[in-house]
Amino acid sequence: MDVLIMSGQLILGLSILVILHEFGHFIAARAFNIKVEKFYLFFDAWGVSLFKFNYKGVEYGIGWLPLGGYVKIAGMIDESMDTDQLSGPPQPWEFRSKPAWQRLIVMLGGIIVNIIVGIFIFWILTMKYGESYTPVANIKYGIVPGVIGKKMGLQAGDKIVAINGKPVERFEDVISSKVLLDKTQLTVVRGADTKMLTVPSTILNDLSDLGLDEFISPLPRSKFSIDSVAPKSGAQAAGLQHGDSILAVNGVAVTFFDQLQDQLRANKNKKVELTIKRADSVQKVSAMVNNKAVLGFRPKVNEPGIKHISYGFVESLPVGASRAWGMFRDNAKGIGKIFAGQVKATKAISSPIGIAQKFGNHVDWLRFWSLVGFLSMVLALTNLLPIPGLDGGHTVFLLIEIVKGKPLSDKFLERAQIVGFVLLISLMVFAFGNDILKIVRK
Repeated sequence: MDVLIMSGQLILGLSILVILHEFGHFIAARAFNIKVEKFYLFFDAWGVSLFKFNYKGVEYGIGWLPLGGYVKIAGMIDESMDTDQLSGPPQPWEFRSKPAWQRLIVMLGGIIVNIIVGIFIFWILTMKYGESYTPVANIKYGIVPGVIGKKMGLQAGDKIVAINGKPVERFEDVISSKVLLDKTQLTVVRGADTKMLTVPSTILNDLSDLGLDEFISPLPRSKFSIDSVAPKSGAQAAGLQHGDSILAVNGVAVTFFDQLQDQLRANKNKKVELTIKRADSVQKVSAMVNNKAVLGFRPKVNEPGIKHISYGFVESLPVGASRAWGMFRDNAKGIGKIFAGQVKATKAISSPIGIAQKFGNHVDWLRFWSLVGFLSMVLALTNLLPIPGLDGGHTVFLLIEIVKGKPLSDKFLERAQIVGFVLLISLMVFAFGNDILKIVRK
């Protein structure tokens, strides 16, 4: 059932984006009186479609091969590789007979629509949900770094006060792309000392393996007490109760919850002596730590206060647009890091399998539309890449034509389309294989 829910959300989200992307090409072509022959969600490879109908000379349908979609424009070498119509003289309604600037707009139509859709989604989400964040001023005891954070020199209790010299106002910025994508310098206050630490340019490789929590925990450092005890757990067997405070483990003082976690990890599958405070008394009890390094209780922590900002219809637009463009920019930087060799392709590239997992095993409409908005910006960026077969490849050829003053030959465009198709299929096979391998390893 979990797989069906994740797959269903993925198919719905991508179908919306593909249809809107192709509609961008469709509406631009129609605006310049270019004939559109087909409008398909998914590919009708070898002429096989699941559903189709004709309306005003256009064949609309759903193909069987779920690798995107396409609009077949008369007089254009595209995914269909139908070059028979190019053997005759150009017709007024064909793509090839139009000025280069009109063809350029047609090719960019899908990308433009995806950008508009991404901005629109985040505009509406911002208007509906606003923004919530944790003011750094509310972080009383500092941060809790994970394995990755400790490796770069962070310690529990550190306070990050500036990013590249700019004071931090929101705790969430510390674990955002502002820090993770730019070889950032962090200003860290540790007790009476101030230190400068640089985030390594290859940190995304570690994050892919271990997760964002192993950089800096999203929950700041906190004191704690026992909220509830799990049945049949080591905590229950030891007699721990709601309201108890654990003061020490095997004589080692623990003031903060991360200190307790460190001691439990060091005593996995072992019995430990806990010093606890209950009401006005202090006593010692023995408890068994299980193989997951937990005792079996829910902690009550001192969560920092959250600040919420609500936006009206108009003022939410620039905030939503900024979020959308931020995702476009961050993904562009990520692609740049792959080509620069700072991030391994196996760590950064995901297939629909990996994307489906991000939707989760239950329907959460905020998460669903956030991911659809994100994917809309990703789709715009990837289609802008100068690869033959993508809109970016067609755009490059049109720009060359504009500079040269004459079009590239049909034979060249046909061969480039084949090369691009092979590259894209190879990339898709790589992405699927990479995600399948990750699942097998887990």
